[in-house]
Amino acid sequence: MKELEAKLNYTFRDPALLEEALNHSSYANEHRTRQMNSNERLEFLGDSVLGFVTAEFLFLQHPDLPEGDLTRIRAALVCEQSLYEVARKLELGCYLKLGRGEEAGGGRERISILADATEAVFAAVYLDGGITAASALIHRCLLDAEREEAVEERRRDFKTELQELVQRKADQVLLYRMVGERGPDHDKTFLSEVLLNGMVIGAGGGHSKKEAEQSAARSALEKLQKD
Repeated sequence: MKELEAKLNYTFRDPALLEEALNHSSYANEHRTRQMNSNERLEFLGDSVLGFVTAEFLFLQHPDLPEGDLTRIRAALVCEQSLYEVARKLELGCYLKLGRGEEAGGGRERISILADATEAVFAAVYLDGGITAASALIHRCLLDAEREEAVEERRRDFKTELQELVQRKADQVLLYRMVGERGPDHDKTFLSEVLLNGMVIGAGGGHSKKEAEQSAARSALEKLQKD
């Protein structure tokens, strides 16, 4: 735990909180006789703590943005993929306590498990050190300027942009098709191509079919805008 505390840049007064944040429900279910809590309650609290800290950050950072824009940016910042990226950076998967089945099924790399654990850790810091400590951690892990720029890029709808670009000429037909997938079930990458009038103009991949199509559209946009 000392190693993880160093990565978090936070030392717990009550280390049991951090231990609980790392207990997946599958592990807790296998150790019921020890009356062990899973991290699900902490995850519930962490979701609210994260939402508040992010809302406050955006409210102060963007005084001219309307409520709708703030809501969309917050949703992108605190989405499962963002939390998963934080977990990977902190290497939370190394510290999780999983049941035997979840362990065998690749749970240490499962996006949902790592994202939930990230929220649980935020809650543990909040309960141990208050909102100031939790806010400092969330800012360090999630709300830096570089990440917000990345999130803004992620929020772009490349498929719509591509559609609008090609429709400047008549009789243009766009078609997306899945061409494959790779990786284990818990961390699968889908591969997609986009065709313009039957010709491949872009390709990309992502953790979902929708993400793969967006990646292919982005590739196509970059190509067409250079031509």
